[in-house]
Amino acid sequence: MSRINLTTADGVATLVLDNAAKLNAINLAMWRQLTAHMAALSRDGGIRCIIIRGAGDQAFAAGGDLEEFVHGRATLEQALNYHAEVAAALNAIADCPHPTVAMIRGACIGGGLEIAGVCDLRISGEGARFGAPINKLGFSMYPGEMEGLLQLAGAAVMKEILLEGRILTAVEAYEKGLVTRVVPDAQVEEEASATARRIAAGAPLVAAWHKQWIRRLQNGKPLNDEEKIAAFAFLATEDYQEGLAAFFAKRRPVFTGR
Repeated sequence: MSRINLTTADGVATLVLDNAAKLNAINLAMWRQLTAHMAALSRDGGIRCIIIRGAGDQAFAAGGDLEEFVHGRATLEQALNYHAEVAAALNAIADCPHPTVAMIRGACIGGGLEIAGVCDLRISGEGARFGAPINKLGFSMYPGEMEGLLQLAGAAVMKEILLEGRILTAVEAYEKGLVTRVVPDAQVEEEASATARRIAAGAPLVAAWHKQWIRRLQNGKPLNDEEKIAAFAFLATEDYQEGLAAFFAKRRPVFTGR
């Protein structure tokens, strides 16, 4: 059965793309489940970080479930509805206030690459492979799904991926800015978990604000006076007082998100 599995522990949620019989290819039901899970996690103040990974060690996700395209994406109306669901899932990840980490082993292709691309950080194993060879299948990437990757890696890399349809190694993906860090395959899970723990140890409001301001600054417009004032909202938080108190007392801070 294909599904998105969710577990939580110590403020870290893990979403598992589970369709192992098809290298975790993502069908429409899974896209919808991903949207629903991300919406619920976004509202959960107890979550500090979200890890997204594939089931097993053969694939993060090998794209969309092509068998579904034959009947579920055959007409213009079906295609618009189908890809609106995909875009909704990707937007739910990109817009999540909590930091997101993609843990990547094996194939990270097509829809899998799109999911990884909208996560905040991408931890890859040396054996991972990246690409979107859909030019060989005769269809193009939906612009609403291309946006995250384009912002991440730029036009030159997107043209290489889409026009050549070439599969990149993990090292190539790192060099092109598609992944954050490459580690030996046997260490991917521990490195992703360690990354999530480091994030979870920080002030959650600060993490959300950093994500917010990075996105805001990407539009290239100068901050207005209201935004400059809003940038100092941390001054009124309990976590700011806790952070300073912990620093001066030489102890670890205990942040509550208030």
